[in-house]
Amino acid sequence: MTTTYHALTEAEAIAYAQALPNIFAPDAVLTSREIGDGNLNLVFHISDEKSGRSLILKQALPYAKVVGESWPLTLDRARIESEALQLQGSLCPDLVPHVFAYEKELALTVMEDLSDHVIMRKGLIEKNKYPLFAKHIGRFMARTLFFSSDLGMNQQEKKLRVGRFINPELCKITEDLIFDDPYRDSENNSIEDHLKDAVQAIWQDRELHLEVAILRNTFLTRADALLHGDLHTGSIFIKEDSTKVIDPEFAYYGPMGFDIGAVLANLLLNYAGQEGWSAGEAERTYYREYLLETVKEVWTVFEREFRALWDNETVDPMSETPAYQDWYMNRVLQETIGFAGCKMVRRIYGLSHVADIDGIEDAAARERAQRLALAIGTTLIKRGRQASSIDELIAAAREASAAKEGVR
Repeated sequence: MTTTYHALTEAEAIAYAQALPNIFAPDAVLTSREIGDGNLNLVFHISDEKSGRSLILKQALPYAKVVGESWPLTLDRARIESEALQLQGSLCPDLVPHVFAYEKELALTVMEDLSDHVIMRKGLIEKNKYPLFAKHIGRFMARTLFFSSDLGMNQQEKKLRVGRFINPELCKITEDLIFDDPYRDSENNSIEDHLKDAVQAIWQDRELHLEVAILRNTFLTRADALLHGDLHTGSIFIKEDSTKVIDPEFAYYGPMGFDIGAVLANLLLNYAGQEGWSAGEAERTYYREYLLETVKEVWTVFEREFRALWDNETVDPMSETPAYQDWYMNRVLQETIGFAGCKMVRRIYGLSHVADIDGIEDAAARERAQRLALAIGTTLIKRGRQASSIDELIAAAREASAAKEGVR
């Protein structure tokens, strides 16, 4: 088949998979399902009826699938995703899918099938618990962020790598949808009528806008480490004993707190969503406590692992300056909290929402969840620069929840 770029059909996906060396037997009987439910790509699940072996073909589309061809996008993001996965795999081979091949001309990545896992967002909506998640994701972020930073790699080599991961089109999506559109009357927003008063208050809150502007400037100008760039619970496959981080097509060099904040924000969005997913107050309180414990453990594991790498693996002699590590980690914490708030706000009435909230069928419960998420998010944004402990994020969630309980 030709390798000139075009969107693959299922028959072409099967033919491509069959031709891959050392994957399927010559007499394999392959079938395909297009399973992409995201915003930007085609995803084919290829399986062999005889052996049961399977893999994933992920092809970038030249436009945003969620909008259509009026929103063009670079196909180079497929290269960025493939290279990011391979770098992450070299540092945490158990925590990302294995990449078998990358085809530049087709913007196509062939990778391990994770069908025995579930998307974490779905698992949290079903109120499942994942006892190893915090340890897994904390280690993933510590290792991928440390070893792609000036602390953990040669600074000149890092500058060259920054160039390979310049990702302006996908960064533009982040810049607009997270740090711009939610704070003004943008056509990209999607605001339910019952939220208009809360959104108007956000649009008029100049104290909040200052903090968002500072966070946006950090996102625009700081190249701390290679970020996943879109590290939410929809980009994590999980089961009780395994965690796999997927979809780093937004990868670029930016502030570490953006990735960490994204993980925490999505746990907190599910926390808010328990207004609709829990059957009663006892169940809601029980699962929310699990979520808050997970939030705290994610940060605690990340910080512990990152500091250990700093103490034992740093290549930067100036990083051994007394008190520098503490200053650095506190800055990461503060930005983590602020970015988490921004991620929460945008998911309530920005362009792309989350099923944790939008999937709630009861309108009153959905509104309570939306308002709670906005209350937590705006509080985190305002308090981020003053924070000195992850407990302050936990306290903000508890305070907002208690306030909403008072008006239930």
